[in-house]
Amino acid sequence: MSTRTPLALHPLPTTLAAVALVAAGTLTVNAAPAQAAACNGYVGLTFDDGPSGNTPALLSALTQNGLRATMFNQGQYTAANPSQVRAQVNAGMWVGNHSYTHPHLPQLGQAQIDSEISRTQQAIAAAGGGTPKLFRPPYGETNSTVKAVEDKYGLTEIIWDVDSQDWNGASTDAIVQAAGRLGNGQIILMHDWSANSRAAIPRIAQGLTARGLCAGRISPQTGRAVAP
Repeated sequence: MSTRTPLALHPLPTTLAAVALVAAGTLTVNAAPAQAAACNGYVGLTFDDGPSGNTPALLSALTQNGLRATMFNQGQYTAANPSQVRAQVNAGMWVGNHSYTHPHLPQLGQAQIDSEISRTQQAIAAAGGGTPKLFRPPYGETNSTVKAVEDKYGLTEIIWDVDSQDWNGASTDAIVQAAGRLGNGQIILMHDWSANSRAAIPRIAQGLTARGLCAGRISPQTGRAVAP
């Protein structure tokens, strides 16, 4: 017969106790409790042109650093990678519409614009991403016809306040610096496929925390970043 004293009679140090509870599956750990407690403002992190084979690594980097973002997905890539849309949602991200084939919308007629937007709405909903409320026109190009179609589908047009320039070969350092210019309510443009933007995520998270800012959702009412 064992003479060992039951573990419960020996108080564990707090950290060891937490580890034991996590191992037992009885304790849920918040990835960023300090961040959540000190949000003096919110910014919108956005990633265009997904989903893709790069999406899992991007989602991993975001979740590991306690960040949430809005993914402006193309319809053609959504249809090809529906499981990645579900992964975006499961990771706590929000999904927006970024057209079906990424054309220069102001150069198209209203019927073509309607097709670009409506097919993407359908593809995202079919993939489990919900019905988007936000639309980012490719290249940030818009006009009255584009806006009329957005209105038809109940979409709020979202451009950006800060361009990370990741699409233009910006370095990781430059992307971190760009994120450092974000103020409360503002939105930064990044891309799903950019390795440099992905590499910048830990430092973006640190910079936001140092300034009392948190990653928020983009309000369909105001088009600004707000509390999740």
